[in-house]
Amino acid sequence: MRDLMARLGIWGELMQFLWRRKLYWLVPMIILIGIFALLLILGSNPVTAPFLYPLF
Repeated sequence: MRDLMARLGIWGELMQFLWRRKLYWLVPMIILIGIFALLLILGSNPVTAPFLYPLF
């Protein structure tokens, strides 16, 4: 488990912190924020933007 967290870098450290502090309810929020950030990054690219418009 530690090897996996070491490979994930800062995301692994964040998950370890949340797990130790028993902040399980924050994990879905962080995942949704990550997905939203990914959509924003892909939507700003003119090549991938037309493929994202049908989703909304």
